[in-house]
Amino acid sequence: MGSPDFAVPALAALAARHEITAVYAQPPKPAGRGQKETPCPVHKAALELGLPVRTPARLKGNAEEADFIASLSLDAAVVAAYGLILPPAFLAAPKRGCLNIHASLLPRWRGAAPIQAAILAGDAVTGITIMQMDSGLDTGDILLREATEIGRRDTAADLHDRLAEIGARLIVEVLANPPEPLPQDAALSTYAPKLSREDARLNFTKPAIALERQIRAYHPWPGSLALLGDLVIKFLAAEIVFREGIPGEILDDKLTIACGEQAIRPTKLQRAGKSPMSTAEFLRGFPIPPGARFF
Repeated sequence: MGSPDFAVPALAALAARHEITAVYAQPPKPAGRGQKETPCPVHKAALELGLPVRTPARLKGNAEEADFIASLSLDAAVVAAYGLILPPAFLAAPKRGCLNIHASLLPRWRGAAPIQAAILAGDAVTGITIMQMDSGLDTGDILLREATEIGRRDTAADLHDRLAEIGARLIVEVLANPPEPLPQDAALSTYAPKLSREDARLNFTKPAIALERQIRAYHPWPGSLALLGDLVIKFLAAEIVFREGIPGEILDDKLTIACGEQAIRPTKLQRAGKSPMSTAEFLRGFPIPPGARFF
């Protein structure tokens, strides 16, 4: 049970070793210029593997799906970024319950956006937790964890790919050698809320370190945007510079921008409808003078 790219390595690893009786994914959604109904990555991968796919829009109150999953006599269900809450009937259907591949070292960063939250907080490490699901939000017992360092320049995309591969390996291990469940310490829990497009706006009154982390955490989605007049500019990478000024003010001809504390200098930018480019290339085609101000 999964939907985005994050779940695809796990699906492939499981399909190579186990009998998969059903794949659940989010329903196809309009995408592209023609807004054609497009299946999600897990749906596509399942079809390529010749696996049956089910795409209910909801599970809560869905008696048909509850009856179907009960009829499968499952040993286990594996859940990875599925996007729908599993009602009690689904949690109870498999003999070994539902196992979740979660992209953090639980109980740190329960919730929808753990990869981004770890980078935003300046965490030195993150990882994967295989969890025995219960009715709470990422509150179930820990079965297996593995940590990985967060590099100084790691983006959410970098961590996403690394964690997806770790998750695929760990879920195979848990199914082969079930470990002793370890209850989570709720006192140590933190929460990673769901992100939206509104979160993309850069606030230059924040310290430079917070903005640099945001740019890495929100790449590729929801991105990090700033306004210069009517122009929307997307920040793809940046470095911290030890300068001071009015928040949002451009301090030099290298596009160094003052923040609430210190300053940031973007190293990769993108205008709407244009290709990403280095800041030097950007300024050659679109010079911005010192003294101008981002909002």
